[in-house]
Amino acid sequence: MKHRLNTDKKDLAFTLVELLVVIAIIAILTVLLLAAISQAKGKALWIQCANNARQLGIGLQAFVADNHVYPLCVNLDYPNYPEHSKVWMTALQETELSVPGNSTNHVRFSKWSGEGVWKCPAANKPSDLPPDKGYLSYGYNSYGMRVKNDTNSLGLGGHYFWTESRVPAPPVSESEVVNPSEMIAIGDNFYGGNGVIHDGGFNMGRVNYLQNDPESTKRSYARHQGKANVAFCDGHVESPTLQFLFEDTSDAALSRWNRDHLPHREKLSP
Repeated sequence: MKHRLNTDKKDLAFTLVELLVVIAIIAILTVLLLAAISQAKGKALWIQCANNARQLGIGLQAFVADNHVYPLCVNLDYPNYPEHSKVWMTALQETELSVPGNSTNHVRFSKWSGEGVWKCPAANKPSDLPPDKGYLSYGYNSYGMRVKNDTNSLGLGGHYFWTESRVPAPPVSESEVVNPSEMIAIGDNFYGGNGVIHDGGFNMGRVNYLQNDPESTKRSYARHQGKANVAFCDGHVESPTLQFLFEDTSDAALSRWNRDHLPHREKLSP
């Protein structure tokens, strides 16, 4: 009898071990499955965002083909530049994207949150932002590389920075973009440098004077797993890493921000 009890205990112990092994395997498979689902969802959102960027790039190309200039980032001289609307987004929306049958016809920029091709599915407005504060998905390479006290612009949004005493006009002509296939035009709305990235604005660019914002930088890296979708002036779309866009100091990384296709390394210092 005592021998049988010992055998039963051993059998029970083996059964419990086997059960624990099965539970552990199920737990591991569940983790792997959830990771795969999360990765697949992230890839789907990235693809949709890339398609949005491509459509915006096509809209930009159409505007340039019609007007032979790039849209002003902000138009404070409407009588002289009516085709530019008030900002670059409405210029594209009203002149190139709002056509019969186009799904973006319903976009209302007064909401300042974006819909249709203007809304990246992975970019959600932070809950701590005030209701009246806008949060956009895509930015325009309005200024290119810049330092804080610059007055002239290297980007696409006009020849000058928008300040209290100066407006961006006149617009940048088509011929001023030296290498369209290497010139960043529109992409995920990231703005920064030296490891600091701000998101949610209507411009994108490389600067080195922003105050550190860990939450914004974290959101930026999380949006597309450390990458950004970018449409270039020739219409093609790439997904460079944020490290390449905002930290890399090679000529290849820096020159892509500027319409003269030069690195302007002098703008890496304040």
